[in-house]
Amino acid sequence: MRRSFFLIAQIGLVLMTTHTNAFAEPLIVAHRGASQDAPENTLPAFELAWKQGADAIEGDFHLTKDGEIICLHDADTKRVAGTKLIAKDTLLADLRKLDVGSWKGPQFAGIHPPTFKEVVATIPAGKKFYVEIKCGPEIVPKLTAELKVSGLTDQQIVIISFNADVIAAMKKTNPQYNAYWLVSFKENGENGLRPATDDVLDTLKTTHANGLSSGYKLVTADLIDAIHKANYEYHVWTVDDPAIAKQFRKWGAGSITTNAPALIRKELGHDVTVGNVP
Repeated sequence: MRRSFFLIAQIGLVLMTTHTNAFAEPLIVAHRGASQDAPENTLPAFELAWKQGADAIEGDFHLTKDGEIICLHDADTKRVAGTKLIAKDTLLADLRKLDVGSWKGPQFAGIHPPTFKEVVATIPAGKKFYVEIKCGPEIVPKLTAELKVSGLTDQQIVIISFNADVIAAMKKTNPQYNAYWLVSFKENGENGLRPATDDVLDTLKTTHANGLSSGYKLVTADLIDAIHKANYEYHVWTVDDPAIAKQFRKWGAGSITTNAPALIRKELGHDVTVGNVP
């Protein structure tokens, strides 16, 4: 009887320890590359992210007029190039002529927006690629084809989008890839959030998403706990404050997206030795 009690106590201790340490260290994801130090969504930003020890890079992608994929955050090029060309109405060759580096500093003059293939070519073995789709489901066939010949493993690829229809389309065509629905929470009355937790869970279920990725503002431990209890992952962006990063690590975020991967990696106490960079 005493032996049985001892075994039960041991099992209880293991379960408690497992619950307490259920979450691994969060991945450090470089937002648009190391965009604090280099122009966003450019090859220098992605290459610098690897040198700064990022576990993953995040890039934004649009479909061009001629059905190619370009790395660009906004629907048009005005903010980063000074010239306004709408990605979906412009040929890839014309978009590639633009200088999207000078706005960050003269040392980046002459840098052009990269293609999807060029971004893929920067990714070392074992590192992850967060592909944010900034347009609609029309990109899915081309993106699927590009991913198949990318040389990346299924585990390296993560699809993210604010558009629930995009997530649903990607999971239907490519269920092997992790896909996270993006949400920026807003206040809804005195105590609520928009979208509400139940609405989030419904969307994750209907789109077959693997989890939620949200901005850090207004997010609570209870919200993340509800996501986890429903067997979905939770990820956070864009965190450049080490104190906030540490809070979300405590709450079990699977990854922390940041403009400053070197800083956040250092402040979280990650090994700063970087290897296997291109």
